[in-house]
Amino acid sequence: MWQNKNVWILLTGEFVAGLGLWLGIIGNLEFMQEKVPSDFMKAVILAIGLLAGVAIGPYAGRVTDQVKKKTVMIVAGLARAISVIFMLVAIQTGSVLWMVVFLILIQTAAAFYFPALQAAIPLVVKEKELLQMNGIHMNVATLSRVLGTAIAGIFLVMMSLSTMYILSLGAYLILVIFTFFLAIDEPTVSVAHRSKAESGFKHLFPIIKQLPIVTMTLIMTMVPLLFIGGFNLLVISISELQDNPLIKSWIYTAEGLSFMIGAFTVKRLSRKQSPYTILFLFSFIIGLSQLLLFFANSPILSVVAFAVFGFSVGCFFPTAATIFQTRVPKEYHGRFFSFRNMLDRIIFQVVLLLTGLMLDLIGLQMMSVIFGIMSIAITAIFFFKYRQNVYVKPLNVDVS
Repeated sequence: MWQNKNVWILLTGEFVAGLGLWLGIIGNLEFMQEKVPSDFMKAVILAIGLLAGVAIGPYAGRVTDQVKKKTVMIVAGLARAISVIFMLVAIQTGSVLWMVVFLILIQTAAAFYFPALQAAIPLVVKEKELLQMNGIHMNVATLSRVLGTAIAGIFLVMMSLSTMYILSLGAYLILVIFTFFLAIDEPTVSVAHRSKAESGFKHLFPIIKQLPIVTMTLIMTMVPLLFIGGFNLLVISISELQDNPLIKSWIYTAEGLSFMIGAFTVKRLSRKQSPYTILFLFSFIIGLSQLLLFFANSPILSVVAFAVFGFSVGCFFPTAATIFQTRVPKEYHGRFFSFRNMLDRIIFQVVLLLTGLMLDLIGLQMMSVIFGIMSIAITAIFFFKYRQNVYVKPLNVDVS
């Protein structure tokens, strides 16, 4: 796999673009802190961009299945770069409206880029390498997040906000240049399939219904999202509970490092266990890590809970991605990953609001117990259905 230049192009492009993405995210927060006093309005502004990505999702899926993946990635990459120009205008004019335009455009571009990327990965590596590639790709994204946030914090002191966004623009342009060098052997889209793709999700849902393991995995992704959706709110709440600002750094570091270790470990685990066993096991452990936050007043146990969670999702997400990439027919990948992207965004927003509400009403510790029980219950329900041979079709993945 490491001799495949496409792998290096995708991973290097992801790392550079990830740095640019997190420079922009930290820049967004800094700009809103200066211009938008209301926390609720900050949330509304960010939600507008996310909703734009959800709204364009069905169209993005159709286009991704009708057009070559490389072409979609290049055009979407250029759109991400162009969107930064609107943020530079926002900084110069001090107008939040231009920032809203920036968020809509960049989230719309992301709605095209990420499904195309997920659909391209099975085309550039062998099927037996998919799990390893998914794990490494997620590790690269995590590394760019950790470094990007750290670098952005330093740059905020060293340079102007405009300069930070110019660097972000440069990162997106580098991604576009890297994408030009991809050599993807894509099958020609037939007229019949192009006609089906034009109907959007209409032909996708019957396919998903015929693949119960895909439906199961889609629903089970709710388990980590119950944790991830309110991640930042949980960290802030733990910091306030312990009256310890430093605990936030320990939690973020422990979770990020554990995620990377998990994503490297899952390849070795897959040699001895089936993907389904890995999925159920770590979904269950995620539920336990949520229950562990009942002891969030303890610095050690709170860090341990996030470390266990990070390791578990580092094993869970590459496995889930491999199931999707191998079980869903390739000609439906664009629409499927667009649908999954939309679903994740919607669940993320719902969990974020639910977490905030429950923190206010019942507090962190009781909320953690409820979420933990929900996660374990979801896992148990699908595990017993799987054991009853409802999901008996084997996953065609050679992990040797």
